[in-house]
Amino acid sequence: QVQLEESGGGLVQAGGSLRLSCVASEHALRNYAVAWFRQAPGKQREFAARINWSGISTYYADSVKGRFTISRRNDKNTVYLQMNSLKPEDTAVYYCAASAYSSTTTEDNYPYWGQGTQVTVSS
Repeated sequence: QVQLEESGGGLVQAGGSLRLSCVASEHALRNYAVAWFRQAPGKQREFAARINWSGISTYYADSVKGRFTISRRNDKNTVYLQMNSLKPEDTAVYYCAASAYSSTTTEDNYPYWGQGTQVTVSS
């Protein structure tokens, strides 16, 4: 069982930046592909970004491309989501998820999830 914990959320004004972190406890996160998903109030959870185990391959949803950057430090067992030029529509609970078998945009392919961290962007 991989336990993930997100941190770094908070309240920021539009145009601002935040960096989210996803840390795995006990298991080496380097063995897993990791994705960030988000769920806005009243909406379904949606894919935001993903990174493969080595960090070489990344992929972004169109809604965040060019503003968000996913990266990882396997020596620190941590995956990051740098979020710049934030917009009110980025307000959501952000979740990291891990998979040992795939690096996709489909949440069903990720068996391990964190509890989420709230990001609120004010206009």
